Amino acid sequence: MCEPLRTPVAIAGSGPVGLMLALFLDHHGIPSTVFGTGRPWRDEPRGTTHDARTMEHYRRLGVSGPIRRLGLAAGHPTDIAYFTRYNSPELSRLPQPARTQRLRQVAAAPRTDQLPEPAHRADQTSVGDLLSEHARTRPNITLLGGRQITGLDQDAGQVRVRAGQPGRPDEEWTARYAVVSDAGPGFVQQELGIRYEGPATGAPGRADTGPRATAAHLRLPTFHREVLSGQPAWSYWAINADLMANLIALDGEDEFLLLTGSVDPDTADAARLVDLVRCAAGTDLPVEVLSHSSWAPGAGLVAERFVKGRVLLAGDSAHLFTPDSGFGLNTGVDDAANLAWKLAAILQGWGGPGLLATYGSERRPIALRNTAAARELHATMAEIERPTALDTDTPEGIEARDRVGGLLRCHGQRTDSIGIQLGVRYDGSPIIAPDADAEIPGDPWGMYLPTSVPGGRAPHLWLDDWHGQGSSLFDRFTPGFTLLRLGPEPPSGKPLLAAAQAHGMPLQILDVEDRSARDLYERDLVLIRPDQHVAWRGNQLPTDPGDLVARVTGAGRALTRRRI
Repeated sequence: MCEPLRTPVAIAGSGPVGLMLALFLDHHGIPSTVFGTGRPWRDEPRGTTHDARTMEHYRRLGVSGPIRRLGLAAGHPTDIAYFTRYNSPELSRLPQPARTQRLRQVAAAPRTDQLPEPAHRADQTSVGDLLSEHARTRPNITLLGGRQITGLDQDAGQVRVRAGQPGRPDEEWTARYAVVSDAGPGFVQQELGIRYEGPATGAPGRADTGPRATAAHLRLPTFHREVLSGQPAWSYWAINADLMANLIALDGEDEFLLLTGSVDPDTADAARLVDLVRCAAGTDLPVEVLSHSSWAPGAGLVAERFVKGRVLLAGDSAHLFTPDSGFGLNTGVDDAANLAWKLAAILQGWGGPGLLATYGSERRPIALRNTAAARELHATMAEIERPTALDTDTPEGIEARDRVGGLLRCHGQRTDSIGIQLGVRYDGSPIIAPDADAEIPGDPWGMYLPTSVPGGRAPHLWLDDWHGQGSSLFDRFTPGFTLLRLGPEPPSGKPLLAAAQAHGMPLQILDVEDRSARDLYERDLVLIRPDQHVAWRGNQLPTDPGDLVARVTGAGRALTRRRI
Protein backbone atom coordinates (compact mmCIF):
# COMPACT_ATOMS: atom_id res chain seq x y z
CA MET A 1 0.00 0.00 0.00
CA CYS A 2 1.33 3.42 -0.94
CA GLU A 3 2.39 5.83 1.78
CA PRO A 4 -0.16 8.60 2.35
CA LEU A 5 0.69 11.97 0.82
CA ARG A 6 1.40 14.68 3.37
CA THR A 7 0.52 18.35 3.79
CA PRO A 8 0.59 20.63 6.83
CA VAL A 9 -2.93 21.93 6.13
CA ALA A 10 -5.58 20.29 3.97
CA ILE A 11 -8.30 22.67 2.77
CA ALA A 12 -11.59 21.18 1.64
CA GLY A 13 -12.99 23.79 -0.70
CA SER A 14 -11.55 25.45 -3.78
CA GLY A 15 -13.96 28.39 -3.69
CA PRO A 16 -12.89 31.94 -2.74
CA VAL A 17 -12.81 31.29 1.02
CA GLY A 18 -10.64 28.18 0.68
CA LEU A 19 -8.34 29.98 -1.74
CA MET A 20 -8.07 32.99 0.56
CA LEU A 21 -7.16 30.71 3.45
CA ALA A 22 -4.44 29.09 1.34
CA LEU A 23 -3.15 32.52 0.30
CA PHE A 24 -3.11 33.76 3.89
CA LEU A 25 -1.24 30.62 4.98
CA ASP A 26 1.25 31.23 2.18
CA HIS A 27 1.55 34.83 3.43
CA HIS A 28 2.60 33.36 6.79
CA GLY A 29 4.95 30.83 5.17
CA ILE A 30 2.77 27.73 5.66
CA PRO A 31 2.21 25.18 2.85
CA SER A 32 -1.30 23.90 2.18
CA THR A 33 -3.16 21.67 -0.26
CA VAL A 34 -6.56 22.72 -1.60
CA PHE A 35 -9.09 20.05 -2.58
CA GLY A 36 -12.54 20.31 -4.11
CA THR A 37 -15.67 19.25 -2.26
CA GLY A 38 -17.97 18.43 -5.15
CA ARG A 39 -19.96 21.65 -4.74
CA PRO A 40 -20.00 23.29 -8.21
CA TRP A 41 -19.46 26.87 -7.05
CA ARG A 42 -18.12 27.93 -10.45
CA ASP A 43 -21.21 26.85 -12.39
CA GLU A 44 -22.96 30.20 -12.11
CA PRO A 45 -22.54 33.65 -10.56
CA ARG A 46 -22.98 33.95 -6.82
CA GLY A 47 -22.00 36.72 -4.42
CA THR A 48 -21.19 40.00 -6.12
CA THR A 49 -20.31 42.23 -3.15
CA HIS A 50 -16.79 42.37 -1.77
CA ASP A 51 -17.06 44.66 1.23
CA ALA A 52 -14.51 47.13 2.56
CA ARG A 53 -12.93 44.67 4.99
CA THR A 54 -12.66 41.95 2.35
CA MET A 55 -11.00 44.43 -0.01
CA GLU A 56 -8.49 45.25 2.76
CA HIS A 57 -7.72 41.55 3.02
CA TYR A 58 -7.24 41.39 -0.76
CA ARG A 59 -4.88 44.35 -0.45
CA ARG A 60 -2.76 42.52 2.15
CA LEU A 61 -2.26 39.73 -0.37
CA GLY A 62 -1.52 42.07 -3.27
CA VAL A 63 -4.64 41.30 -5.33
CA SER A 64 -7.02 44.20 -4.58
CA GLY A 65 -5.94 46.06 -7.73
CA PRO A 66 -6.63 43.18 -10.18
CA ILE A 67 -9.89 42.35 -8.42
CA ARG A 68 -11.04 45.96 -8.65
CA ARG A 69 -10.67 45.74 -12.42
CA LEU A 70 -13.22 42.90 -12.54
CA GLY A 71 -16.96 43.37 -12.74
CA LEU A 72 -18.70 46.48 -14.01
CA ALA A 73 -16.97 49.01 -16.22
CA ALA A 74 -15.06 51.75 -14.40
CA GLY A 75 -17.75 54.36 -15.02
CA HIS A 76 -20.82 52.17 -14.43
CA PRO A 77 -22.83 53.31 -11.36
CA THR A 78 -23.30 50.76 -8.58
CA ASP A 79 -26.70 52.14 -7.52
CA ILE A 80 -29.58 50.06 -6.20
CA ALA A 81 -32.68 50.99 -8.23
CA TYR A 82 -36.30 50.03 -7.55
CA PHE A 83 -39.10 49.83 -10.15
CA THR A 84 -42.57 48.43 -10.44
CA ARG A 85 -41.43 47.17 -13.86
CA TYR A 86 -38.14 47.92 -15.53
CA ASN A 87 -39.68 49.98 -18.35
CA SER A 88 -41.56 52.15 -15.85
CA PRO A 89 -40.42 55.14 -13.76
CA GLU A 90 -38.37 54.38 -10.67
CA LEU A 91 -39.90 53.92 -7.25
CA SER A 92 -36.65 54.82 -5.51
CA ARG A 93 -32.86 54.71 -5.95
CA LEU A 94 -29.92 54.39 -3.58
CA PRO A 95 -27.02 56.16 -5.33
CA GLN A 96 -23.64 54.44 -5.12
CA PRO A 97 -20.46 55.64 -6.85
CA ALA A 98 -18.86 53.97 -9.84
CA ARG A 99 -15.37 52.54 -9.51
CA THR A 100 -13.62 55.65 -10.86
CA GLN A 101 -15.62 57.86 -8.51
CA ARG A 102 -14.80 55.65 -5.52
CA LEU A 103 -11.08 55.83 -6.28
CA ARG A 104 -11.25 59.61 -6.64
CA GLN A 105 -12.95 59.76 -3.24
CA VAL A 106 -10.13 57.69 -1.73
CA ALA A 107 -7.50 59.98 -3.26
CA ALA A 108 -9.21 63.08 -1.86
CA ALA A 109 -10.06 61.62 1.57
CA PRO A 110 -8.55 62.95 4.83
CA ARG A 111 -5.64 61.08 6.32
CA THR A 112 -7.81 59.41 8.96
CA ASP A 113 -10.33 58.09 6.41
CA GLN A 114 -11.31 54.51 7.24
CA LEU A 115 -11.98 53.29 3.70
CA PRO A 116 -8.60 52.71 2.04
CA GLU A 117 -10.28 49.96 0.01
CA PRO A 118 -13.99 50.70 -0.56
CA ALA A 119 -16.44 47.91 -1.32
CA HIS A 120 -16.39 46.55 -4.86
CA ARG A 121 -19.03 44.81 -7.00
CA ALA A 122 -17.72 41.82 -8.94
CA ASP A 123 -19.05 38.33 -9.56
CA GLN A 124 -17.65 35.81 -7.08
CA THR A 125 -16.91 33.40 -9.93
CA SER A 126 -14.55 35.76 -11.72
CA VAL A 127 -12.89 36.72 -8.43
CA GLY A 128 -12.48 33.04 -7.59
CA ASP A 129 -10.83 32.42 -10.96
CA LEU A 130 -8.40 35.28 -10.33
CA LEU A 131 -7.58 33.98 -6.85
CA SER A 132 -7.01 30.52 -8.29
CA GLU A 133 -4.63 31.87 -10.91
CA HIS A 134 -2.75 33.82 -8.27
CA ALA A 135 -2.57 30.81 -5.95
CA ARG A 136 -0.90 28.79 -8.71
CA THR A 137 1.99 31.26 -8.64
CA ARG A 138 2.58 30.86 -4.90
CA PRO A 139 5.24 28.37 -3.74
CA ASN A 140 3.34 27.12 -0.69
CA ILE A 141 0.03 26.25 -2.36
CA THR A 142 -0.91 23.01 -4.12
CA LEU A 143 -4.27 23.14 -5.91
CA LEU A 144 -6.08 19.84 -6.41
CA GLY A 145 -9.54 21.17 -7.16
CA GLY A 146 -10.23 18.22 -9.43
CA ARG A 147 -9.90 15.86 -6.47
CA GLN A 148 -12.89 15.85 -4.18
CA ILE A 149 -12.60 15.10 -0.48
CA THR A 150 -14.75 12.05 0.15
CA GLY A 151 -14.05 11.58 3.84
CA LEU A 152 -11.81 12.40 6.76
CA ASP A 153 -10.99 11.13 10.23
CA GLN A 154 -8.51 12.20 12.85
CA ASP A 155 -6.55 11.18 15.89
CA ALA A 156 -4.50 13.15 18.39
CA GLY A 157 -1.67 13.79 15.94
CA GLN A 158 -3.09 14.13 12.43
CA VAL A 159 -6.06 14.20 10.08
CA ARG A 160 -6.44 11.50 7.43
CA VAL A 161 -8.07 12.79 4.27
CA ARG A 162 -9.53 10.69 1.47
CA ALA A 163 -9.79 12.39 -1.91
CA GLY A 164 -10.76 11.00 -5.29
CA GLN A 165 -11.47 11.68 -8.93
CA PRO A 166 -14.19 10.07 -11.04
CA GLY A 167 -13.04 6.69 -12.34
CA ARG A 168 -9.93 6.57 -10.15
CA PRO A 169 -9.27 5.09 -6.70
CA ASP A 170 -9.17 7.46 -3.74
CA GLU A 171 -5.87 8.92 -2.57
CA GLU A 172 -4.99 9.14 1.10
CA TRP A 173 -3.41 12.25 2.56
CA THR A 174 -2.34 13.09 6.06
CA ALA A 175 -2.41 16.63 7.40
CA ARG A 176 -1.58 18.26 10.69
CA TYR A 177 -4.86 20.17 10.36
CA ALA A 178 -7.82 20.21 7.96
CA VAL A 179 -10.17 23.09 7.21
CA VAL A 180 -13.56 22.44 5.61
CA SER A 181 -14.56 25.67 3.88
CA ASP A 182 -17.33 25.01 1.38
CA ALA A 183 -18.71 21.52 1.95
CA GLY A 184 -22.44 21.38 2.57
CA PRO A 185 -24.01 20.78 5.99
CA GLY A 186 -24.66 17.15 5.07
CA PHE A 187 -20.94 16.42 4.72
CA VAL A 188 -20.10 18.28 7.93
CA GLN A 189 -22.77 16.46 9.93
CA GLN A 190 -21.86 13.05 8.52
CA GLU A 191 -18.08 13.33 8.84
CA LEU A 192 -17.80 15.46 11.99
CA GLY A 193 -21.11 15.09 13.78
CA ILE A 194 -21.45 18.89 13.95
CA ARG A 195 -25.00 20.18 13.83
CA TYR A 196 -26.31 23.61 12.82
CA GLU A 197 -28.41 26.16 14.65
CA GLY A 198 -30.73 28.70 13.10
CA PRO A 199 -34.07 28.99 11.26
CA ALA A 200 -35.17 25.48 10.26
CA THR A 201 -38.35 23.80 9.09
CA GLY A 202 -37.25 20.24 9.81
CA ALA A 203 -36.08 18.46 12.92
CA PRO A 204 -33.92 20.46 15.34
CA GLY A 205 -30.30 20.58 14.30
CA ARG A 206 -30.99 19.67 10.69
CA ALA A 207 -29.80 21.84 7.82
CA ASP A 208 -33.26 22.62 6.44
CA THR A 209 -33.68 26.29 5.61
CA GLY A 210 -37.36 26.62 4.74
CA PRO A 211 -38.79 27.84 1.42
CA ARG A 212 -36.42 28.01 -1.50
CA ALA A 213 -36.11 30.57 -4.26
CA THR A 214 -34.49 30.66 -7.68
CA ALA A 215 -31.21 32.09 -8.92
CA ALA A 216 -30.46 32.29 -12.63
CA HIS A 217 -27.62 33.44 -14.86
CA LEU A 218 -29.14 35.39 -17.76
CA ARG A 219 -28.15 37.17 -20.91
CA LEU A 220 -30.38 40.18 -21.71
CA PRO A 221 -28.88 41.87 -24.79
CA THR A 222 -31.40 44.72 -25.02
CA PHE A 223 -32.04 45.48 -21.37
CA HIS A 224 -29.87 48.58 -20.96
CA ARG A 225 -30.47 50.22 -24.32
CA GLU A 226 -34.13 49.39 -25.03
CA VAL A 227 -35.91 48.40 -21.80
CA LEU A 228 -34.55 50.33 -18.84
CA SER A 229 -36.42 53.52 -18.12
CA GLY A 230 -33.86 55.01 -15.72
CA GLN A 231 -30.10 55.35 -15.42
CA PRO A 232 -27.82 52.29 -15.21
CA ALA A 233 -27.36 50.64 -11.81
CA TRP A 234 -25.82 47.56 -10.26
CA SER A 235 -29.00 46.12 -8.73
CA TYR A 236 -32.43 46.43 -10.38
CA TRP A 237 -35.45 45.48 -8.28
CA ALA A 238 -38.87 44.86 -9.84
CA ILE A 239 -41.65 45.04 -7.24
CA ASN A 240 -45.33 44.69 -8.06
CA ALA A 241 -48.37 42.66 -7.08
CA ASP A 242 -47.31 39.81 -9.39
CA LEU A 243 -43.68 39.33 -8.41
CA MET A 244 -40.54 40.53 -6.68
CA ALA A 245 -37.24 40.04 -8.50
CA ASN A 246 -33.71 41.42 -8.39
CA LEU A 247 -31.52 41.63 -11.49
CA ILE A 248 -27.84 42.18 -10.65
CA ALA A 249 -25.65 43.53 -13.44
CA LEU A 250 -22.49 41.43 -13.82
CA ASP A 251 -20.68 43.17 -16.67
CA GLY A 252 -22.76 46.31 -17.23
CA GLU A 253 -23.72 45.05 -20.67
CA ASP A 254 -25.81 41.92 -21.11
CA GLU A 255 -25.01 39.46 -18.28
CA PHE A 256 -27.18 39.39 -15.15
CA LEU A 257 -27.81 37.36 -12.03
CA LEU A 258 -31.51 36.96 -11.23
CA LEU A 259 -32.66 36.35 -7.65
CA THR A 260 -36.36 35.78 -7.11
CA GLY A 261 -38.75 34.03 -4.77
CA SER A 262 -41.54 34.29 -7.32
CA VAL A 263 -40.57 31.08 -9.11
CA ASP A 264 -40.36 27.70 -7.37
CA PRO A 265 -36.93 26.20 -8.16
CA ASP A 266 -38.45 22.70 -8.24
CA THR A 267 -40.66 23.63 -11.18
CA ALA A 268 -38.57 26.39 -12.72
CA ASP A 269 -37.41 25.90 -16.29
CA ALA A 270 -36.09 28.26 -18.93
CA ALA A 271 -39.57 29.06 -20.25
CA ARG A 272 -40.92 30.06 -16.82
CA LEU A 273 -37.86 32.19 -16.11
CA VAL A 274 -38.22 33.94 -19.48
CA ASP A 275 -41.87 34.69 -18.68
CA LEU A 276 -40.97 36.08 -15.26
CA VAL A 277 -38.24 38.36 -16.62
CA ARG A 278 -40.57 39.69 -19.31
CA CYS A 279 -43.26 40.31 -16.70
CA ALA A 280 -40.72 42.15 -14.55
CA ALA A 281 -39.53 44.17 -17.52
CA GLY A 282 -43.01 45.09 -18.71
CA THR A 283 -42.08 44.23 -22.28
CA ASP A 284 -41.25 41.27 -24.53
CA LEU A 285 -37.44 41.50 -24.37
CA PRO A 286 -35.13 38.68 -25.53
CA VAL A 287 -33.94 36.47 -22.62
CA GLU A 288 -31.31 33.73 -22.68
CA VAL A 289 -31.19 31.51 -19.59
CA LEU A 290 -27.62 30.29 -19.15
CA SER A 291 -28.20 28.35 -15.89
CA HIS A 292 -30.40 28.32 -12.83
CA SER A 293 -30.43 26.84 -9.34
CA SER A 294 -32.14 27.15 -5.96
CA TRP A 295 -31.25 29.25 -2.95
CA ALA A 296 -32.65 29.68 0.54
CA PRO A 297 -34.18 33.06 1.37
CA GLY A 298 -33.96 33.86 5.04
CA ALA A 299 -31.32 31.19 5.72
CA GLY A 300 -29.18 31.79 8.77
CA LEU A 301 -27.55 28.55 9.87
CA VAL A 302 -24.44 28.56 12.04
CA ALA A 303 -22.46 25.46 13.02
CA GLU A 304 -22.70 24.70 16.73
CA ARG A 305 -18.92 24.62 16.86
CA PHE A 306 -16.14 25.71 14.48
CA VAL A 307 -13.35 23.56 15.90
CA LYS A 308 -13.38 19.80 16.45
CA GLY A 309 -9.95 18.48 17.29
CA ARG A 310 -7.73 19.11 14.29
CA VAL A 311 -10.59 19.89 11.90
CA LEU A 312 -11.94 23.42 11.59
CA LEU A 313 -14.87 24.97 9.72
CA ALA A 314 -14.87 28.18 7.70
CA GLY A 315 -17.02 29.89 5.08
CA ASP A 316 -20.20 28.10 4.01
CA SER A 317 -19.32 25.08 6.14
CA ALA A 318 -19.38 27.26 9.26
CA HIS A 319 -22.33 29.49 8.37
CA LEU A 320 -25.01 29.65 5.68
CA PHE A 321 -26.47 33.06 4.81
CA THR A 322 -29.45 34.23 2.87
CA PRO A 323 -27.66 35.04 -0.41
CA ASP A 324 -29.38 38.38 -0.95
CA SER A 325 -27.60 39.95 2.04
CA GLY A 326 -24.08 40.07 0.59
CA PHE A 327 -22.58 39.00 3.94
CA GLY A 328 -21.73 35.34 3.31
CA LEU A 329 -18.54 35.57 1.25
CA ASN A 330 -17.24 38.47 3.32
CA THR A 331 -17.77 36.68 6.63
CA GLY A 332 -15.93 33.68 5.20
CA VAL A 333 -12.94 35.75 4.07
CA ASP A 334 -12.72 37.24 7.56
CA ASP A 335 -12.78 33.67 8.94
CA ALA A 336 -9.74 32.89 6.80
CA ALA A 337 -7.84 35.94 8.03
CA ASN A 338 -8.49 34.99 11.66
CA LEU A 339 -7.67 31.30 11.24
CA ALA A 340 -4.57 31.49 9.05
CA TRP A 341 -2.28 33.24 11.52
CA LYS A 342 -3.35 30.92 14.34
CA LEU A 343 -2.61 27.80 12.28
CA ALA A 344 0.74 29.35 11.33
CA ALA A 345 1.53 30.06 14.98
CA ILE A 346 0.81 26.45 15.98
CA LEU A 347 2.72 24.94 13.06
CA GLN A 348 5.71 27.27 13.58
CA GLY A 349 5.82 26.48 17.28
CA TRP A 350 5.05 29.86 18.85
CA GLY A 351 1.30 29.42 19.28
CA GLY A 352 0.19 28.26 22.70
CA PRO A 353 -2.18 25.38 23.51
CA GLY A 354 -5.15 27.72 23.91
CA LEU A 355 -4.71 29.59 20.64
CA LEU A 356 -6.60 27.44 18.16
CA ALA A 357 -9.72 27.26 20.33
CA THR A 358 -10.01 31.05 20.06
CA TYR A 359 -10.80 30.70 16.36
CA GLY A 360 -14.23 29.35 17.28
CA SER A 361 -14.76 31.56 20.33
CA GLU A 362 -13.95 34.68 18.27
CA ARG A 363 -15.56 33.87 14.94
CA ARG A 364 -18.76 32.06 15.91
CA PRO A 365 -20.28 35.12 17.64
CA ILE A 366 -19.52 37.11 14.49
CA ALA A 367 -21.30 34.49 12.37
CA LEU A 368 -24.34 34.72 14.66
CA ARG A 369 -24.23 38.53 14.48
CA ASN A 370 -23.92 38.61 10.70
CA THR A 371 -26.51 35.93 9.92
CA ALA A 372 -28.98 37.72 12.19
CA ALA A 373 -28.34 41.00 10.36
CA ALA A 374 -28.77 39.28 7.00
CA ARG A 375 -32.05 37.67 8.03
CA GLU A 376 -33.34 41.01 9.29
CA LEU A 377 -32.48 42.74 6.01
CA HIS A 378 -34.17 39.97 4.04
CA ALA A 379 -37.27 40.08 6.25
CA THR A 380 -37.71 43.85 6.00
CA MET A 381 -37.49 43.66 2.21
CA ALA A 382 -39.91 40.74 2.02
CA GLU A 383 -42.42 42.59 4.20
CA ILE A 384 -42.64 45.67 1.98
CA GLU A 385 -46.20 45.89 0.71
CA ARG A 386 -47.05 45.26 -2.93
CA PRO A 387 -50.63 46.50 -3.37
CA THR A 388 -52.53 45.69 -6.55
CA ALA A 389 -52.67 49.38 -7.47
CA LEU A 390 -48.88 49.78 -7.27
CA ASP A 391 -48.26 49.84 -11.03
CA THR A 392 -51.59 51.31 -12.13
CA ASP A 393 -52.06 54.79 -13.59
CA THR A 394 -54.58 55.84 -10.95
CA PRO A 395 -54.59 58.18 -7.91
CA GLU A 396 -54.37 55.05 -5.74
CA GLY A 397 -51.34 53.90 -7.76
CA ILE A 398 -49.58 57.26 -7.41
CA GLU A 399 -50.16 57.25 -3.66
CA ALA A 400 -48.99 53.61 -3.35
CA ARG A 401 -45.81 54.24 -5.34
CA ASP A 402 -44.94 57.23 -3.19
CA ARG A 403 -45.49 55.24 0.00
CA VAL A 404 -43.64 52.12 -1.15
CA GLY A 405 -40.82 54.25 -2.57
CA GLY A 406 -40.29 55.76 0.88
CA LEU A 407 -40.15 52.30 2.47
CA LEU A 408 -37.61 51.19 -0.13
CA ARG A 409 -35.43 54.24 0.51
CA CYS A 410 -35.35 53.38 4.21
CA HIS A 411 -34.51 49.77 3.47
CA GLY A 412 -31.83 50.71 0.96
CA GLN A 413 -30.12 52.95 3.49
CA ARG A 414 -29.92 50.02 5.92
CA THR A 415 -27.97 48.00 3.34
CA ASP A 416 -25.11 50.49 3.77
CA SER A 417 -23.69 48.30 6.53
CA ILE A 418 -20.24 49.79 7.18
CA GLY A 419 -20.57 48.86 10.86
CA ILE A 420 -21.08 45.19 9.94
CA GLN A 421 -18.07 45.38 7.62
CA LEU A 422 -15.49 47.13 9.80
CA GLY A 423 -16.93 46.86 13.29
CA VAL A 424 -16.02 43.23 14.04
CA ARG A 425 -14.79 42.96 17.62
CA TYR A 426 -13.38 40.10 19.71
CA ASP A 427 -14.17 41.49 23.15
CA GLY A 428 -13.78 38.91 25.90
CA SER A 429 -11.37 36.76 23.89
CA PRO A 430 -8.69 35.20 26.13
CA ILE A 431 -5.99 36.38 23.71
CA ILE A 432 -7.11 40.03 23.87
CA ALA A 433 -5.73 42.13 26.76
CA PRO A 434 -8.62 44.45 27.72
CA ASP A 435 -8.21 48.09 28.59
CA ALA A 436 -9.94 48.44 31.94
CA ASP A 437 -10.26 52.21 31.53
CA ALA A 438 -11.97 52.08 28.12
CA GLU A 439 -15.62 51.72 27.24
CA ILE A 440 -16.30 49.00 24.66
CA PRO A 441 -17.78 50.58 21.53
CA GLY A 442 -21.31 49.81 20.39
CA ASP A 443 -22.13 47.84 17.27
CA PRO A 444 -24.37 49.91 14.96
CA TRP A 445 -24.89 48.61 11.41
CA GLY A 446 -24.53 51.86 9.57
CA MET A 447 -21.62 53.50 11.39
CA TYR A 448 -18.03 52.59 12.20
CA LEU A 449 -16.12 54.52 14.84
CA PRO A 450 -12.35 53.92 14.60
CA THR A 451 -10.91 53.05 17.97
CA SER A 452 -7.85 51.28 19.34
CA VAL A 453 -9.81 49.73 22.22
CA PRO A 454 -8.41 46.15 22.17
CA GLY A 455 -10.47 43.63 20.22
CA GLY A 456 -11.39 45.69 17.17
CA ARG A 457 -9.88 46.41 13.77
CA ALA A 458 -6.84 48.68 13.96
CA PRO A 459 -7.81 52.20 12.85
CA HIS A 460 -6.58 53.14 9.39
CA LEU A 461 -4.32 56.10 8.65
CA TRP A 462 -2.76 57.40 5.45
CA LEU A 463 0.94 58.15 5.94
CA ASP A 464 1.98 61.00 3.66
CA ASP A 465 5.51 61.51 4.91
CA TRP A 466 7.17 58.23 3.85
CA HIS A 467 8.84 57.76 0.48
CA GLY A 468 7.55 61.14 -0.64
CA GLN A 469 4.01 59.90 -1.24
CA GLY A 470 0.96 58.68 0.57
CA SER A 471 0.90 55.11 1.84
CA SER A 472 -1.40 53.15 4.12
CA LEU A 473 -0.44 52.32 7.69
CA PHE A 474 -1.85 48.86 6.97
CA ASP A 475 0.80 48.38 4.28
CA ARG A 476 3.46 48.71 7.00
CA PHE A 477 2.16 45.79 9.05
CA THR A 478 4.10 42.55 8.58
CA PRO A 479 2.62 39.02 8.62
CA GLY A 480 3.44 38.80 12.35
CA PHE A 481 2.61 41.12 15.23
CA THR A 482 3.35 44.86 15.04
CA LEU A 483 4.05 47.11 18.02
CA LEU A 484 3.17 50.69 17.11
CA ARG A 485 5.20 53.37 18.91
CA LEU A 486 3.19 56.53 18.40
CA GLY A 487 3.91 60.19 18.84
CA PRO A 488 7.17 62.07 19.32
CA GLU A 489 8.53 60.33 22.47
CA PRO A 490 6.96 56.90 23.04
CA PRO A 491 8.47 54.39 25.48
CA SER A 492 10.91 51.81 24.19
CA GLY A 493 9.48 48.64 22.74
CA LYS A 494 12.68 46.64 23.16
CA PRO A 495 11.56 44.70 26.28
CA LEU A 496 8.53 43.40 24.38
CA LEU A 497 10.69 42.59 21.36
CA ALA A 498 13.05 40.60 23.56
CA ALA A 499 10.15 38.71 25.13
CA ALA A 500 8.69 37.98 21.69
CA GLN A 501 12.04 36.70 20.40
CA ALA A 502 12.43 34.45 23.44
CA HIS A 503 8.99 33.00 22.72
CA GLY A 504 9.53 32.76 18.94
CA MET A 505 6.67 35.15 18.23
CA PRO A 506 7.27 37.28 15.12
CA LEU A 507 7.16 40.97 16.06
CA GLN A 508 8.23 44.19 14.40
CA ILE A 509 8.39 47.60 16.05
CA LEU A 510 6.97 50.38 13.91
CA ASP A 511 7.62 54.01 14.87
CA VAL A 512 5.05 56.54 13.70
CA GLU A 513 5.95 59.97 15.05
CA ASP A 514 2.98 61.59 13.35
CA ARG A 515 0.76 63.35 15.89
CA SER A 516 -2.33 62.33 13.90
CA ALA A 517 -1.53 58.68 14.54
CA ARG A 518 -1.16 59.24 18.29
CA ASP A 519 -4.44 61.14 18.40
CA LEU A 520 -6.20 58.40 16.43
CA TYR A 521 -4.88 55.53 18.57
CA GLU A 522 -5.03 57.41 21.91
CA ARG A 523 -2.08 55.52 23.40
CA ASP A 524 1.71 55.59 23.02
CA LEU A 525 1.98 51.84 22.43
CA VAL A 526 -0.45 49.59 20.55
CA LEU A 527 0.08 45.91 19.73
CA ILE A 528 -1.52 44.79 16.46
CA ARG A 529 -2.24 41.12 15.74
CA PRO A 530 -1.44 39.49 12.38
CA ASP A 531 -5.11 39.88 11.36
CA GLN A 532 -4.93 43.66 12.00
CA HIS A 533 -6.97 43.55 15.22
CA VAL A 534 -5.72 45.36 18.32
CA ALA A 535 -4.40 42.92 20.94
CA TRP A 536 -3.26 45.40 23.63
CA ARG A 537 -2.61 49.10 24.18
CA GLY A 538 -1.03 51.28 26.87
CA ASN A 539 1.24 54.20 27.60
CA GLN A 540 3.97 51.91 28.87
CA LEU A 541 4.70 48.21 28.61
CA PRO A 542 3.56 45.81 31.35
CA THR A 543 6.07 45.06 34.09
CA ASP A 544 6.57 41.58 32.61
CA PRO A 545 6.25 41.77 28.79
CA GLY A 546 6.47 37.98 28.72
CA ASP A 547 3.00 37.82 30.26
CA LEU A 548 1.65 39.87 27.38
CA VAL A 549 3.37 37.67 24.81
CA ALA A 550 2.01 34.56 26.52
CA ARG A 551 -1.50 35.95 26.55
CA VAL A 552 -1.73 37.06 22.91
CA THR A 553 -0.25 33.77 21.66
CA GLY A 554 -2.58 31.57 23.70
CA ALA A 555 0.18 30.24 25.92
CA GLY A 556 -2.02 30.49 28.95
CA ARG A 557 -0.44 33.01 31.31
CA ALA A 558 -2.77 35.88 32.15
CA LEU A 559 -1.63 39.43 31.62
CA THR A 560 -1.04 41.23 34.90
CA ARG A 561 -3.69 43.96 35.01
CA ARG A 562 -2.30 47.39 35.72
CA ARG A 563 -3.73 50.84 35.20
CA ILE A 564 -1.27 52.62 32.95
